[in-house]
Amino acid sequence: MSTEEQSRAHNLLDAQNKAVQLFEEIERDLIRPGISEKALSDEIHELGTKRYDIKTHWHKRVVRSGPNTLRPFAENPPDRVIQEDDILYVDLGPVFEAWEADFGRTFVLGNDPNKKRLRDALEPIWNIVKARYLEAPDMTGDALYDIACEEARKDGWQFGAEIAGHIVGSFPHERIPKDKTTLYITQGNSQSMATPGKDGNKRHWILEIHLHDPAREIGGFYEQLLTVG
Repeated sequence: MSTEEQSRAHNLLDAQNKAVQLFEEIERDLIRPGISEKALSDEIHELGTKRYDIKTHWHKRVVRSGPNTLRPFAENPPDRVIQEDDILYVDLGPVFEAWEADFGRTFVLGNDPNKKRLRDALEPIWNIVKARYLEAPDMTGDALYDIACEEARKDGWQFGAEIAGHIVGSFPHERIPKDKTTLYITQGNSQSMATPGKDGNKRHWILEIHLHDPAREIGGFYEQLLTVG
């Protein structure tokens, strides 16, 4: 690995480590019943600005609770107040200096065993999918998407999104206008994930796990770096 590539990987991991710290503060100090999703999102933005000097997010801040956890990223469901016995997830794309993080976690308020089981299934499935990717890191984005869906089904869940990840990098990362396939872990992406970026550098990827329990109208979400760490 070249010195330049080592530096890129280090910067991405450093950005993610800062996101981990931010999420620890969000869980400890901000998540609570009785606050609306929008108000919580605003508090998260204020925390990020004051404590971490985050000036921009490369995608919209997403706070979803209860039935809203089943809604696609692109939608903007009606604001909802977080309840005493609720499930919610937070999905942020903060830019630390020049480097993007993309980080998502699911939280449970109260003691509902089904919500806890869903939350607790996310990280193990993420780890299984990563392990299968590492066995063949030149696989296509389509193949890894199928693996994510398969592992979700094997554990009794529905995979709840049309993508299972995407590239990440320095801000703003590489984009192809109107291209919703080649830079995503999704059906139809027949390109190897090991294909270098337009700048000739190794592409780095985020892996997302979306688990849905449609019968109970709840979902969970977990994402972080796939190719570093």
